[in-house]
Amino acid sequence: MKFTLSWLREHLDTTATVDQVVEAMTMAGLEVEHVDDPGARLAGFSVARIVEAVQHPNADRLRVCQVDTVDGRKEIVCGAPNARAGLTTIYAPIGACIPANGVVLEARPVRGVVSNGMLCSAAELQTAEESDGILELDGDLAVGTPAAKALGLEAVIDFEVTPNRPDWLGVDGVARDLAAAGLGTLRIHAIAPVAGTFPCPVEIRLDDSGACPAFAGRLIRGVRNGPSPDWLQQKLKSIGLRPISALVDITNLITFDRARPLHVYDAGRLAGSWIEARLGREGETVEALDGKTYAAGPEICVIGDASGALGLGGVMGGASTGCSETTTDVFIESAWFDPIRIAQTGRTLGIASDAQYRFARGVDPESLLPGLELATRLILEICGGEPSEAVLAGQAPTRPAPFAFDRSYVEALSGLSLDRGRIDSILAALGFGLEGDLVVPPSWRRDVEGRADLVEEVARIAGYGALPSTPLPPAPQAPGGVLTVRQARMRTARRALAAAGYAEAVTWSFMKRETAERFGGGAPELVLSNPIAADLDCMRPSILPNLIEAAGRNARRGFPDAALFEIGPIYRGDQPGDQSAVIAAVLAPHAPRRWDGRNEDALFTLKGDLEALLAELSAPPLQTVQGASAPWWSPGRSARLQMGPKTVAVEFGEIHPAILKAMDVAGPVYGFEIHLDVLPEPRRRAVKTRPAFQPSPLMPLSRDFAFLLPEGVQAGDLVRPILAADKALITGARIFDVYQGDGVPEGFRSVAVEVQVQPQDRTLTDADIEALSARIVAAAEKATGARLRG
Repeated sequence: MKFTLSWLREHLDTTATVDQVVEAMTMAGLEVEHVDDPGARLAGFSVARIVEAVQHPNADRLRVCQVDTVDGRKEIVCGAPNARAGLTTIYAPIGACIPANGVVLEARPVRGVVSNGMLCSAAELQTAEESDGILELDGDLAVGTPAAKALGLEAVIDFEVTPNRPDWLGVDGVARDLAAAGLGTLRIHAIAPVAGTFPCPVEIRLDDSGACPAFAGRLIRGVRNGPSPDWLQQKLKSIGLRPISALVDITNLITFDRARPLHVYDAGRLAGSWIEARLGREGETVEALDGKTYAAGPEICVIGDASGALGLGGVMGGASTGCSETTTDVFIESAWFDPIRIAQTGRTLGIASDAQYRFARGVDPESLLPGLELATRLILEICGGEPSEAVLAGQAPTRPAPFAFDRSYVEALSGLSLDRGRIDSILAALGFGLEGDLVVPPSWRRDVEGRADLVEEVARIAGYGALPSTPLPPAPQAPGGVLTVRQARMRTARRALAAAGYAEAVTWSFMKRETAERFGGGAPELVLSNPIAADLDCMRPSILPNLIEAAGRNARRGFPDAALFEIGPIYRGDQPGDQSAVIAAVLAPHAPRRWDGRNEDALFTLKGDLEALLAELSAPPLQTVQGASAPWWSPGRSARLQMGPKTVAVEFGEIHPAILKAMDVAGPVYGFEIHLDVLPEPRRRAVKTRPAFQPSPLMPLSRDFAFLLPEGVQAGDLVRPILAADKALITGARIFDVYQGDGVPEGFRSVAVEVQVQPQDRTLTDADIEALSARIVAAAEKATGARLRG
């Protein structure tokens, strides 16, 4: 919705500037989207007068003009055919930006003559679509007058209208709210009825569909339709409307001035002596004023006569009865249409005309006859003619029902402390009727249905800035709960694994029964009778399958390096209540290709992450057992950590290739599963702070040892005694080769170990290194029976 300040002042007695109007609109709840100020756009342009215009010496169609400007006399080259001495026009100085093309003027020679500015046409200033020459203004205008003032241009305010406020779609509705907000005094323009001189010869008929409950009209004969007067054309142009003819322009004016859409018919083109509002019929079409043909089916309201449908009721008139310069008799339509049906018609046909936009939101039903009378007066004033009596068919909806309103509710709901007089003055200024404790909404405010709506009206006019700023009372803090040992360990595990680079996953507590059976589950008692999906029909015996499938999905989508973990319950008994909490993680690395497809570094990385996690959980020392893992682990590449001979606390290692193949997941995949319920609570002990790290300034060194280890001894058991041989000097030990074959006695394996040594306070001599090597060999032999390979 657009309007100008001068248009607003026709309905509001105010001295406010554009900025003050915009501020008041914003505070009253009208959302201003844009203000187009030609004064700012044409700030550098001003009135100038041509003193002399002579032929350009080097061009037939150019003139060299001496021009009196606000900057003094300037020599300007002009190509307009109407450039002549004595002409008053608009001057653009050097540095000005031409609105039509965005060109910034520079002093430059034109065919050898420097032009020190530009004389402008209406098209170049974007005040007209096209022009034949430079502007010709009134000679009485003083040189230096700003262009916007000389051309009668003013700022246009464009604001967004909410669906519940159709009264804002007329300038008088905006003026009413601004007057209530204290910006000025509302001008009341009473519309006196025009007496008809003869009965209306056009009968108005309505069907019983309710699409058009009320229809008013009258005939005016003997009109002279032509261009509308300048004041009317300028008013429509200012808001972006194109003047068409006096009759059409009058209806457009009332649409935007009073939010009352009207339509005029060339009465000489009506078939029969009646006009009707009805629903369309199957196969019926309407050629509308926009030149398009629309299907007018049984859900669409049409205006018709004896020849059929003429136009789309409340949306757009038809071309067959449109007014032209030859129109002498005109029939004026002022109707009220069902808003829901008009909104649906607009969506169905893809039409959003000014009339449809207003009727879909609900036009004031009491504006039927006043709108008709105002149009009659303007037509008689501009086009002449003789009016018939006004005719009204049907009945418009009545005003909203009054309801009780306790004024104290304003403070209770909004916090505003206003006396009854102030509240009543606001409501009365907005058009509400006051009858004691009853409030009657005006006919144009059908959105007001209760006392909360009235509080909103009072609050926005009193000013949202006046609302008290009262802080909310502090919310009572719930007493913090104490975490159990298991809960604390779960929290610690989440943080530790996330810090190690794992991403937490939350998967279903169900899985496919076939998969559950591969991981030691699938008992009939744990099969769901009503699963949410066919492949989620069994309670999970392990979290690992879900994490493995997630890693496989990531790999298939181009993200093969997956490190996932989940903490949750598993179900391994034969009853749904037999559940326990576990911490599970998988590592699916995408390492450089190897001949065996394995990634030894990833397996040891997983083991290191597991050991670090157990340390964070304050787990007690656990016994490592190999060769007794579950069938979903790869033999020789997995192990258990046990509490005693039978209680399994942790399982870890590489997932069996056969399991991965059955799950259609590319390997290798490594994982572990910690049974939280098995780990005992940590003993309370004094916290010992680690000493500050002090790196040694000496160069570390490494020594390689090859031991003959009995076959019954695990290779990993060789590392622990080596590390314990000298804890001050030995910082690490790593098995890097295992060999069995020629040169190795039967019943033994050759295990190669790299030992890292870090001197602390002095450089080690050869004797020191030999002594350390002897202690390493002795410790390995004592613990495992290994001997140094000769």
